[in-house]
Amino acid sequence: MMRESLAGLGFGDPGFGRNLGFGAAALGNLYRPMDEATAQATLQAAYDSGARYFDTAPHYGLGLSESRIGAWLGGGVVREDLVLSSKVGRVLEPNAGFAGELDDEGFAVPAATRRRWDPSDAGIRSSIESTLERLGSDYLDIVFLHDPDAYDLESGIVQGLPVLEKLRAEGLVQAIGVGTNSTGAAAECVRRADLDLVMLAGRYTLLEQPAAAELLPLCMERSVGIVNVGVYNSGLLASAVVPGNANYNYEPAPAHVLERARALAAVAAEFDTDLPTAAVQFAMRHPGIVSVMLGASTPEQARVNATRAHARVDEGLWDALAQRRLLNGALAIR
Repeated sequence: MMRESLAGLGFGDPGFGRNLGFGAAALGNLYRPMDEATAQATLQAAYDSGARYFDTAPHYGLGLSESRIGAWLGGGVVREDLVLSSKVGRVLEPNAGFAGELDDEGFAVPAATRRRWDPSDAGIRSSIESTLERLGSDYLDIVFLHDPDAYDLESGIVQGLPVLEKLRAEGLVQAIGVGTNSTGAAAECVRRADLDLVMLAGRYTLLEQPAAAELLPLCMERSVGIVNVGVYNSGLLASAVVPGNANYNYEPAPAHVLERARALAAVAAEFDTDLPTAAVQFAMRHPGIVSVMLGASTPEQARVNATRAHARVDEGLWDALAQRRLLNGALAIR
């Protein structure tokens, strides 16, 4: 059963807009610069392709991603037509030692500010206030505690999550959750807090499904929705032909992982589809998943993502993958 908080935001509706989300990390100059015109055109292409759920974070380009969404919203987009989520835990503050260097966490932006872990009431409220200023919005629909396991999971659970519960009770946000790439950390948060959502990165994909063993059943038991992100496994599943220099978990993919990805691609081709389309379609299949979040760095990528999400895939593909031991058979059935 879906929570009222999620149903009220449109999750679970057969309408397409919120089931496919737009992840805005690339708008923060992830790995490489993006010019402003491309950023704005990419947002508009995602919207024009049907996306109505947009996710960002202060972490993404030290606020740049949020600011670019704010500029887009200021161009006439009806805020009430969208679901917006952002994240807390990393507070941005001036970098007193700034000497012109770039950010050292993967974003091609000047490191004029720095991140500080602060899951306190004051830290979270200050972070949200700054996010709203960058977005030019009066409210957020969803707030996630961002990567608590990368800093201090226990303080995130005992300090940060109760603050989010309080913000929801005050009516300042409609839904709360945690964002992480750790199934163990996510499960611990679900057990110890009253969450609406888990944003899970790269742990329920066509390549591998560690979340299926414990986390997804736990979330379904407690009516916690999953926002599935990183479904291309750092780009490994993003191309019909898997290149030799593909990444996996943000590092060069080892040989056995490349071999598995290519085997998946070969079976997908037998059913007249390609690897990335199969990856997106699989990522939507589990009943506990309420949205699949796909990023894009160009307008064309945003349009292609929507095409893949709309595609019809022969149901026999999943059975064939299970028969060849490339997929757990229990997951082949929707």
